[in-house]
Amino acid sequence: MTQHVRDIMTSTPVTVEPLTSVTAVARLMRDQDIGDVLVTEEGRLRGIVSDRDLVVRALAEGEDPEHTTVAQVCSGDVFSVGPDDDIDRVAELMREHAVRRIPVVADEQPVGIVTLGDLAVERAPETPLGNISASKPNR
Repeated sequence: MTQHVRDIMTSTPVTVEPLTSVTAVARLMRDQDIGDVLVTEEGRLRGIVSDRDLVVRALAEGEDPEHTTVAQVCSGDVFSVGPDDDIDRVAELMREHAVRRIPVVADEQPVGIVTLGDLAVERAPETPLGNISASKPNR
């Protein structure tokens, strides 16, 4: 049976505006226990930023996190899928572009996100990645 993105995506993704500081985004990730945030402008997807982006593109470069905006460190060349797309398409995009997260967009608005962990839980729950991804966070 064909599965759709809406069946495995995390709904209601966390979003921020482009001028949000790196510090504010890092705190949001900590407080929400997430590893990525979508960057939106007027409700439209403009980029995605991960915890790794904050470290590699801001902190490791010596940028001041209070004065560096998420627009300066996010991945702006983002592709997305729709909620009715087949999950095989998501797996193909992740493999092709070597990414772990793909935003889900409907009517030009972000409505979710699919992660490598979501795919692992759905397709390979007995693998180490599937087991780890299904576990509760360890705060």
